[in-house]
Amino acid sequence: MRIPRIPSSEIAPEALYWSRREWLASVGLGAAAFAIPGCLEAQKDDLKPTPYDLVTGYNNFYEFGTGKEDPKENAHTLRPSPWKIAVEGEVKRPAVYDLDDFFKGMTPQERIYRHRCVEAWSMVAPWLGYPLGDIIKRLEPTSKAKYVTFITLLDPVQMPGQRRGVLPWPYIEGLRMDEAMHPLTLLTVGVYGKPLPNQNGAPVRLTVPWKYGFKGGKSIVKIRFVEQQPRNTWNIAAPNEYGFYANVNPTVDHPRWSQAKERPLGQFFMKPTLMFNGYADQVASLYTGMDLRVNF
Repeated sequence: MRIPRIPSSEIAPEALYWSRREWLASVGLGAAAFAIPGCLEAQKDDLKPTPYDLVTGYNNFYEFGTGKEDPKENAHTLRPSPWKIAVEGEVKRPAVYDLDDFFKGMTPQERIYRHRCVEAWSMVAPWLGYPLGDIIKRLEPTSKAKYVTFITLLDPVQMPGQRRGVLPWPYIEGLRMDEAMHPLTLLTVGVYGKPLPNQNGAPVRLTVPWKYGFKGGKSIVKIRFVEQQPRNTWNIAAPNEYGFYANVNPTVDHPRWSQAKERPLGQFFMKPTLMFNGYADQVASLYTGMDLRVNF
């Protein structure tokens, strides 16, 4: 896939990448200069950037093992090219698309997201991707499409973790249509200006920054538009622990641990978890009138 493949000579070292943005922020440019929604939130809350080796070396991807280091160790078996995405359901343009064609003519956007997971660690990473809402408009869902389902690769040869029954495979996630259309929601193809590594969900994954990390399905092969709320993988596996919405909500504890605090990846001290991952101003209106303890 011809995602924004930046020549190696133009890839800034990580320290320079962040210092450049710190300088831009100090002179009042920051996000506006690079059109990075979310950057100002990261600066405002004094979030420390997560080093690239931690972003790509410590994550969840059970298709390659349940340990945090397993994906980096085992994901070399994934073949991210060529890649196809099938579009199905309540949509006017169903087809099986080559990934090049799926994003043809679109401009990727770079955004700095705080990306939390339920294990009480978080990261700050510049994800590179395409606004999902723009893609959905091009696919022309029908009026019956109320939800979007994302289905990931099922291939135990490429993904040896699928040989174990730790989860019902393939991994499935879903969003309500207005969540999917929100400008912060991305189909992500890169990080730190580089294509996604296999262990981070190459070649394309979902990024929804106000939700817990398990909501971000990796190595997506199918997008289905449906009328009824779909059941996602963790909701099927443990319905008393994982709901459909998965919004970051420090006031609702996981049955087995508190979610009131988080530990930034690579740091020792914990800090208070922010409602909607710090994006309440942008997304709280999506849930007006909902009981977020019931709809967790």
